[in-house]
Amino acid sequence: MVDQIPNLGRESEMLGALGLSSMDELFANIPEGVRREGPLPLPQPQSEEQILEDARRLLGANVHLDSRPSFISAGLARNFVPTMVPMLATRGEFLTSYTPYQPEVSQGMLQAMWEFQTMVSELVGLPISNVSMYDASTSAAEAITCAVRVKSKKASQPSSVYISELVPPHRLSVIENYTQGVGIDLHTLPHNEDGTLDLEAAASAAGSCAVYVEQPNALGLLDEGLMDLREAIGELTALIVGVDAVSLGVIEPPGSWGADIVVGEGQPFGIGPTAGGPIYGLFACSKEFLRLMPGRIVGQSIDSEGQTAYTLTLSTREQHIRRHRATSNICSNETLIALMGAMHMALLGPEGLEKLATRVHSSTIAALGAVTSIPGVELVNPEGFFFREFAVRIPGPAKEALESMDSAGVLGGLNLGNWWAEMSDCLLIGCDEGTTEADISALTDALGNWIGGASR
Repeated sequence: MVDQIPNLGRESEMLGALGLSSMDELFANIPEGVRREGPLPLPQPQSEEQILEDARRLLGANVHLDSRPSFISAGLARNFVPTMVPMLATRGEFLTSYTPYQPEVSQGMLQAMWEFQTMVSELVGLPISNVSMYDASTSAAEAITCAVRVKSKKASQPSSVYISELVPPHRLSVIENYTQGVGIDLHTLPHNEDGTLDLEAAASAAGSCAVYVEQPNALGLLDEGLMDLREAIGELTALIVGVDAVSLGVIEPPGSWGADIVVGEGQPFGIGPTAGGPIYGLFACSKEFLRLMPGRIVGQSIDSEGQTAYTLTLSTREQHIRRHRATSNICSNETLIALMGAMHMALLGPEGLEKLATRVHSSTIAALGAVTSIPGVELVNPEGFFFREFAVRIPGPAKEALESMDSAGVLGGLNLGNWWAEMSDCLLIGCDEGTTEADISALTDALGNWIGGASR
């Protein structure tokens, strides 16, 4: 049958159409040192049963995050998602309408997206939210480029942005990637010895396009001094704040103390850490940034019959408009997962969010007290207030401590030496609403045993 179809599978004819004489010539531009010699070591064709058996065997080698006490956080939360969320999200009308290009037939999805925006706006204390970004890091980077677009004509330092030195390096890397080709100068804002932002140094950022800080910062520290940051940098400089969204159940939203743009990880609402899979970022701003913000916005209006109607009001990506006028090259968003976040927030409600934040904070304080009672363990910021995470210095390499705790069945946190070389003897310990007294006991036993063994 195949032989009867002209040209199908005829390698020489396809090469001839390309003006080539051989397959080797087709791949001649690939350096020989990186070319594979011989075929891929793939197994023979398998039946469906064999494929499923292989998949189960491979997946069975994974260590599930909830299979042992875990204190790894560093930006993602090991959160509890109510069963109702995935059950609702897998309904066909949500699951199949990822991008509502035809608003007239996507009213349900558009309304849900509008509700998500409303919840985020109320959460952070700003009037405008988009439908989501990829994650907290792309949100932060897009916020900075947005601020430069809006503020560069007014600023005395038109291409300058100041960033807290206690921003996680992986987020800073994304920011640097975004800004290196567009002439934006990045400067670092130092912190005091107690971990709080140096407000006197921050005053040097006045007149720049933007300042980016996080509350809490990368060490889990809540900084009351940030309430005075707007006064320190002046009104002309955009204030961008990265948040732990759950913390806003118990602390003041940044919009109420001067933030122009608020970004963060939406993942604690609606979805687990996903082992490197999709999550979603939050992005909200004041009206000044509306026309030049990234992402898309759903608006509520009235149709020709006087009925409530929802439609894509702003869409700033290059696929939709002239490329030179685009304000973002993110060609999609995380609509379905953001919808799951909206479902989760709706199930919580204001009181539920406060209770959730209180549970996370309580487990953080309980773990902090237990860990710092171990001889030889010191809190990095002993006078600080913390949410979800805290950093401790231990008497030896954090890498070795984590390996020892892992062998004892405990994921003991993050080696801060992976972020900053000078903190290779420090652990970042993260907690969540699922952290139990038994988990904390297992952590302190494992860490205490390692310290006792290391000192002998």
